[in-house]
Amino acid sequence: MVLADRGYYSGDEVLACEGTGILPAMPRADTSGRAKKGLFVRADFVYAAAADHYVCPAGAVLTKSNARSDRHGDIDHYRNLDACHACAMRVRCTTEKFKRFKRWKHEAVLEAMQRRLDAMPDAMAIRRATVEHVFGTLKAWMGSTPFLTKGLKGVRTEMSLAILAYNMKRMIRLFGATWLIQAIRA
Repeated sequence: MVLADRGYYSGDEVLACEGTGILPAMPRADTSGRAKKGLFVRADFVYAAAADHYVCPAGAVLTKSNARSDRHGDIDHYRNLDACHACAMRVRCTTEKFKRFKRWKHEAVLEAMQRRLDAMPDAMAIRRATVEHVFGTLKAWMGSTPFLTKGLKGVRTEMSLAILAYNMKRMIRLFGATWLIQAIRA
């Protein structure tokens, strides 16, 4: 979960932690830039789990639409064509003809993670103190050079090797080289 430690996460990574005793607390990344444009953001839309619909800031209900044949998988689509056409707040909601909303089938897991983070305001400071030094060290080792490999598989491999080297160097510093060699042989 290297990307999760930088403030980004994939829902699958968070879902994998559920039920393991590990309670992830990562901020939900908002990369849309909608707030800067004066548009409503995801948090402005309220999800009603019992009814399985969203309520927009204007009070209209966005219901689950039938998925097109080319859309399938773990994403549900919500909209309200009639309400959006007549809505006075549409200019703050969307630049399209109507608002379309997507919801991952495990979105409740991400919402629970955000509630945990909201309940622990000092969690991010603790995480920065324990994690950021690792990335600072790796960044210093790598300099300002980009990854030497191309493609996600190659970059993951290169990053994994850098992390392995960091962990080995740290183990030598904490326990000594003799201990590490004995542990490797065992």
